[in-house]
Amino acid sequence: MTLSHQIAADLLEIKAVFLRPDEPFTWASGIQSPIYCDNRVTYAEPDVRRRITAGYVSVIAEKYPQAQAIIGTSTSGIGYAALVAEAMNLPTGYVRGGAKSHGRNNKIEGRVTAGQQVVVIEDLISTGGSVIEVVEALREAGAVVLGIVSIFTYGMTKGIARLAEAQVENTSLTSFDSLVQVAAQMGYIEPKAIDALIAFRNNPADESWRELL
Repeated sequence: MTLSHQIAADLLEIKAVFLRPDEPFTWASGIQSPIYCDNRVTYAEPDVRRRITAGYVSVIAEKYPQAQAIIGTSTSGIGYAALVAEAMNLPTGYVRGGAKSHGRNNKIEGRVTAGQQVVVIEDLISTGGSVIEVVEALREAGAVVLGIVSIFTYGMTKGIARLAEAQVENTSLTSFDSLVQVAAQMGYIEPKAIDALIAFRNNPADESWRELL
């Protein structure tokens, strides 16, 4: 089993991801979604947590061996950034959603120096907006962002386009497409639902994917 399929199976088994095409979830945006993802659940599962940490480390060691620090997104990426940094003996920190309103008014916690080469740890990539804000904050501080590594990506067109525009690369341990395939193999969904789920991924705002069920 590939790492992508193993992580997908893990997320399904521990209920970090739910696939419910017949009874969609409602996102904050109002979009009807056949999937709900909460990767924070992985922190409660030691075996899964170790596999994810090892996956992060493997990707970073292969793609970004020059990395000088591991920076997490707030709040979902903080824990894994710490675990990965410990495993790789590198400094760590995180970027706040907004600057503190007291003390030194920090937006970046830890220490980032001009020219420092960093990797951003995120848990989930959807439209890419929040992680791009993290990348921009690090660049404003003078850091060189080598790339983003995340647990899961929807692979949405909007997210891919935004990351490309921001000139930053994301590598995910698993993807929506892998998850859907594994879910069908493991009996979490009917094989006939695959086309509907992929149609949702391609255009979440278009509810015609439900007609494919």
